[in-house]
Amino acid sequence: FISTVCNFMSHEKCLKNVKIPCSCIAPSLVRVPVAHCFGPPGHYKKKFCTVCRKSLESPAFRCEVCELHVHTDCILFACSDCRQCHQDGHLDHDTYHHHWREGNLSSSARCEFCKKTCGSSEVLSGMRCEWCGILAHAACYVIVTPECTFGRLRNMILPPNCVQLFSRNFSKLHCFRISENLQTESDEDDDVDGSTQGSTKDIQISTDSSKQTLKIFDGNDAVKRNQFRLISVPRIAKNEEVVEAALRAYYINDDQQEYELQTFTQQVLLSDDVINRNDAAEDSNLGSVFRESVPEAWIIRAKPKDEEVIRIYPAWLKVGMAYVSLRVNKDSTVQTVIKEVLPLLGRQTECFQNFKLVEVLMGSKQVQRMVLDNEELILNRLKDIRKTSIRQMNQTRFYIVENSKSVVQVNLFVGGLPPQLSPEEYTNILKEELAIKTNVVSVSHVYQAQGAVVLQISCFSEAERIYMLVKDTVVNDKPLNAVVLPAVMVRDRPMASWPVSARVWPAGPGQGLSPCTWHREGHTVTAVSSSGPLTTGRTLRFHTFSKVPSFRVLVCGGDGTVGWVLGALEEIRHKLVCSEPSVAILPLGTGNDLGRVLRWGAGYSGEDPYSILVSVDEADDVLMDRWTILLDAEEPAEGAENGIAEPEPPKIVQMNNYCGLGIDAELSLDFHHAREEEPGKFNSRFHNKGVYVKVGLQKISHTRNLHKDIKLQVDQHEVELPSIEGLIFINIPSWGSGADLWGSESDNRFEKPRIDDGLLEVVGVTGVVHMGQVQGGFRSGIRIAQGSYFRVTLLKPIPVQVDGEPWIQAPGQIIISAAGPKV
Repeated sequence: FISTVCNFMSHEKCLKNVKIPCSCIAPSLVRVPVAHCFGPPGHYKKKFCTVCRKSLESPAFRCEVCELHVHTDCILFACSDCRQCHQDGHLDHDTYHHHWREGNLSSSARCEFCKKTCGSSEVLSGMRCEWCGILAHAACYVIVTPECTFGRLRNMILPPNCVQLFSRNFSKLHCFRISENLQTESDEDDDVDGSTQGSTKDIQISTDSSKQTLKIFDGNDAVKRNQFRLISVPRIAKNEEVVEAALRAYYINDDQQEYELQTFTQQVLLSDDVINRNDAAEDSNLGSVFRESVPEAWIIRAKPKDEEVIRIYPAWLKVGMAYVSLRVNKDSTVQTVIKEVLPLLGRQTECFQNFKLVEVLMGSKQVQRMVLDNEELILNRLKDIRKTSIRQMNQTRFYIVENSKSVVQVNLFVGGLPPQLSPEEYTNILKEELAIKTNVVSVSHVYQAQGAVVLQISCFSEAERIYMLVKDTVVNDKPLNAVVLPAVMVRDRPMASWPVSARVWPAGPGQGLSPCTWHREGHTVTAVSSSGPLTTGRTLRFHTFSKVPSFRVLVCGGDGTVGWVLGALEEIRHKLVCSEPSVAILPLGTGNDLGRVLRWGAGYSGEDPYSILVSVDEADDVLMDRWTILLDAEEPAEGAENGIAEPEPPKIVQMNNYCGLGIDAELSLDFHHAREEEPGKFNSRFHNKGVYVKVGLQKISHTRNLHKDIKLQVDQHEVELPSIEGLIFINIPSWGSGADLWGSESDNRFEKPRIDDGLLEVVGVTGVVHMGQVQGGFRSGIRIAQGSYFRVTLLKPIPVQVDGEPWIQAPGQIIISAAGPKV
């Protein structure tokens, strides 16, 4: 058997075991509607649409949170049943149930219950819990215990009741930072081409000359947008058959007797006259069949009713029933509905004025809520919705909601402001640029070093206005950026929970790792990329976790990204309850020396994020030294006009891995310049290392005398330098993509190096050839010194690099010392 609505197939003997709801029924089974977060369209091989169950051959959409896959023309019919990630103001749960998503499993997936294969690459089959990841057959998942324990990674998860987000009309794009430009383009594609793509498939089915293809609009909104569905019917067909086909095209499961067709004309939107072709009293057969002369475009309309039965959902009132049914007539108002519903919910003793009726449109991309006026006639409201779109009526619900006493509080992070200003100055800028209303907007946190503030807003409309205005505002030639922030409810956090906050650095090789991959795969982390300048982006993420007593950080990036995150932690340590969170690394950079030393590997090669998160959960904490480098130039920088320029002001940088002077830094500088000229080519580790080799070969015959151009002092003692071309201070036993520069052989002069011993090792190299031999493991560097305080005097401009960031340093002093507490 095959469903004529959603193409579900079943053997006759298996029909009694079918548990999967049809696409036309699924929306009515959603308890709390949650919108999806669709990324840009892409090609997904061996995946299937969860609406029409057909394979995704053309570009399609995928929800970045729950992995729902849909065709472009099916997206409007996708059920708004995304994974519920947070409270929406007053939403709270005592227990959590599995969030099942059907199909698109690997063909080797095995059922948790019967242990047999439940995945398939040929058809949509099998179920997966989006929280704990367990798999089951469609017939078996109903037998699995409904409560979800969040699986192997439960200690790393913040359950939904711990995360509060007053989002209302903010979509998940705003909260998860999915590219809005791409999303806008895809929305436009939906409006223009969505129906055309779907109809191509229908046309291919109906090439039979005995059939005709009709355009069907489902209401005034579809006419305005020119969004239609194509149906194929026999050239001589009864009107009932055409109405049934039209309803099926829009995934509507109602009785076709309640609907009728209206011819599509320019006056359609102005006239309510409906051509009634379903009147049984008509004598002529011509009125009850379609012939070749009839118009190709039709609008399907709902027949007017004198009374209806509607469902009222109890929203977040803690009652046992999912909804109550209520009969309404032409005199029923919102107020009378509330009065009649309360006794049915056991609330007869309470005053109806303490409740309101909320209309909820369960759109796949955004769930919209609207409070209805007490005097509004319910039947008129239903009529207006159906006139706009009968599909929309199918996705509209009515909730009875208790008037909330909780205060609305939207947290909005605004970055890109001038740094180092006082709270009053920031408030004045926001008043001037954004016209903020201080009676509902206050500055709760100020991050002066990053030029960022957190606004607490007690009015939804004001929050939405500020958010939209920020995107088009420039202060001191710098665009502002805004992010809607969730609040972590510390009191509800499980005691054993050590949630993980992941930072995905969007530049560099990346290896195709999307920030939302982490949000999707087991949903164990707050997965984010930086928004606006990196300093602003990393600060706002830590702000979200500022009150959490224990959390960990997973840095998805290179060693430079790790350094930036450690720097951000250092800057705002005093504002975090967990002032020293442990940091894990998913190496996405070119060298990844720190990742190698801490055993996270030489680089990410496509492993399943789940296995990486298990590694994070099992990892041990170790301490590591960090170092402060003070660069104090005594002469003007190169290129300055004679006699006019002042010496560069002293500069302070932080070091985690190593600091190089001479040939090592010169190669890094040349590589840096090459990447700036053609950044698009530097998107893989292999290519990056190839450029390094090429740059090195060009300098193989150069001769320099670095030891004559610098002086070194270690722990107040002068150190005589051998004949070298590069001097390197190393904090970790890995340099230049895994080379052991210090060497492993024992040495009576020096202690065995450790990353937490408070000492740096100083090593020299004689040139490019020597560096190549070290890289190949044939030689080590020249051991020069070991100490905790260093002073280097530069007698001429020399290339310097710290953790891969190179520049030319003017003559002067460089002082290296331990930086505060270990990390």
